[in-house]
Formats: sequence, structure tokens, C-alpha cells
Amino acid sequence: MSTKAYFRKLGNPKNKFIEPTNVGKKSAVVLVGNFFSSSLGNRGVCEDLAAHLLASSWLVFKTSQRLARVSRLIDMFITVWLRRHQYAVAQVDVYSGPAFLWALAVARLLRLIGKPYVLTLHGGSLPSFAQRWPRSVHYLLRSATAVTTPSRYLLNKMRPYRADLRVLPNGLDLVRYAYRLRVRPQPRLVWMRAFHDTYNPLLAPRVVSLLIADFPDVHLTMIGQDKGDGSFRRAQQLADARHTMLRGAVPKTEVSEWLNIADIFLNTTNVDNTPVSVLEAMACGLCIVSTKVGGIPYLLRDECDALLVPPDDPEAMATAVRRILTEPGLAEYLSKNARRKVEEFDWAIILPKWEALLTHAADGNATRIQWG
Repeated sequence: MSTKAYFRKLGNPKNKFIEPTNVGKKSAVVLVGNFFSSSLGNRGVCEDLAAHLLASSWLVFKTSQRLARVSRLIDMFITVWLRRHQYAVAQVDVYSGPAFLWALAVARLLRLIGKPYVLTLHGGSLPSFAQRWPRSVHYLLRSATAVTTPSRYLLNKMRPYRADLRVLPNGLDLVRYAYRLRVRPQPRLVWMRAFHDTYNPLLAPRVVSLLIADFPDVHLTMIGQDKGDGSFRRAQQLADARHTMLRGAVPKTEVSEWLNIADIFLNTTNVDNTPVSVLEAMACGLCIVSTKVGGIPYLLRDECDALLVPPDDPEAMATAVRRILTEPGLAEYLSKNARRKVEEFDWAIILPKWEALLTHAADGNATRIQWG
């Protein structure tokens, strides 16, 4: 496609980046993030936000669905520029690494055209990235009308760069998750993250190998996209096929069904913030065993709604699983408390906060919105 044709396509109101509502529009927003569900099957929080704003009569422009980095950045620029007369406010996702540079570039364009924008911080690696690039991070955060974070972990870690950060948790549609109180748990384990070294997937089959002697019928299901760094292949080699099944990512509509084949959820990651997969497991009532890293201790309370263990410690994680399977009342206690906590993340609670923030940001009054 030629450059002229590419611009002409984006200038067409019927292109895939715009999903207008027909009646009762509240306002218009452009969402800048990774909209990859149609290509990779991974549905990001920004896609859920877009869907809920649309359902609430907002006019929403989205960018970008493109996987190639250069094409994605160009796409973001073109959408932000060509739609500048059609939206009142922008929301931009901020990650560490190369994605930070895209957010910085888009923010500069938004400032150039005089559009207010809200930044949303993501990822457990962002604090360490900020320590390496403090001036750039400080500049970006200070330039925004408002800055949100899905966790108190990032709130605390990123406050040196902007003091008035706001916590807006990742939302869940709780009605999509079948809740079952775990009273008599079985040795059925599930792991659901991307297969990448960051999430330490090899820890899960190591834990299973330590449980087989005490629980011969133990079984682990590992679900997630293969990120291509060799983690999936190594997990296959390490896992005992009689006790472990590995499969790829599953559609969002099937997550509840897959989680509910198990009673215990393993979160093995080395770096984390507020993982949606853990929230989904909590919504289903699974007993959570997680490494105590990043934002996890801000999300989960040890011995209350989860059992937390040191990172990369198969013995500690296996011991936690044994406790859930053998200690009377522990599974029921963890399951009940996890579900109770995750109810605070329902989109019915989160969406009105987003709407208020975006509306006031568009009006230049975002500082008037206050919450925890």
C-alpha cells in the first residue's frame, strides 16, 4: 500500500480504528496502546477499557493493532494526528523498554496539537527502567494531565517522578468468571501466563515433580502464548507428560472454564505488577500460590487470600501447595478471601472512575478527581 493510500484509509471514518456509537455520545477519546487480540489472542486491559467506554456511549479511536514496531509507531502518530479534530482527550499506555519511547513520542505530538492526555503505567519492570532513565520518565509523567497506575506498587515506586499518581485497578467483568468455593481441593494445578523467562514457567513443573510422591494423581495444566525465547520448549522437556499438559493461549471467553479445571493457581513470575491472570483466578475462587515479587505483596496478603513464597524456590512453592491440600479449612479461607478482594476490581466500579477522569481531563479539571 502506498503512503498516500495508507493515509487515505486512516482518514476514512469507516476504518478499523474507529468504532462510533450511534446515540447519546458522551465524549470522544483516543486510546494509545497494544490492541493485539485479533493477531496474538492476547487481550490487553486497553481493549477492555475501549469496549466498556463504547458500551457507555463514548466515541473511541484505538491505535495500534500493528505488530511491527516501526509500523505501530507510525500508526499511532497518524491516528493521533488525523483524528485530532474528532477526540477531546487521549489515554496512553506506558511500559518500559522501547514501548516507553513510543509513549514519549506520542505524548510530544499530543502536546504539539494541544490535546490533554492521561498516562497509564504498566509493568513490573517500569521502576527499574525509571531508575536508569529518570529524566525522561520525569519529563513524560510531568507532561500529562493525569497519570494512573493499576497498582499501589507502581504508585509507591513511581511517586518520585510525579506525586499525584492515581490508582485505577485493572478491571474485570466478574460475571464472566464462574466462582466455586474451594472447600476440599484436589491436586489439580493451573498456570496461566506467557511462556517467557520473565514469568519463570519452568518453576511450575519443578513444583509438580516435588509433589508426585505425596500426591500421585497431581496434575498441572500450563496455558499461555509461546513468546519464542525457548521457555515453552524447555518446559516441555522438563515436564512429566503424565502429570503436566502444556497448551497455547486460550480465548478470553474460555479463561474461566480452563481455570476451573483446577483448584490451585501457581504464579511463578520473577517480575510482576498486577497480573490479570491472578485476578481471574481469584474471581474463580482458586487458591493462589505466588512468588512474592514486585506488586504481588501489594495485591495479595500472605496467609489471608494467598500463600506467598520466595521467587524461584520450588521447595517453598511445593510446601505451600501441600498446606492447601492438607490443612483443614485453609483452602476455603483463601478461596473466600480472594473472591471477596477481587470484587473491588469489577468494571461496574472501575469504569465510572475512568469516565470521570477522562471527562475532567478533557475539561482541564482532572486535578479535582480524588480517590485512593
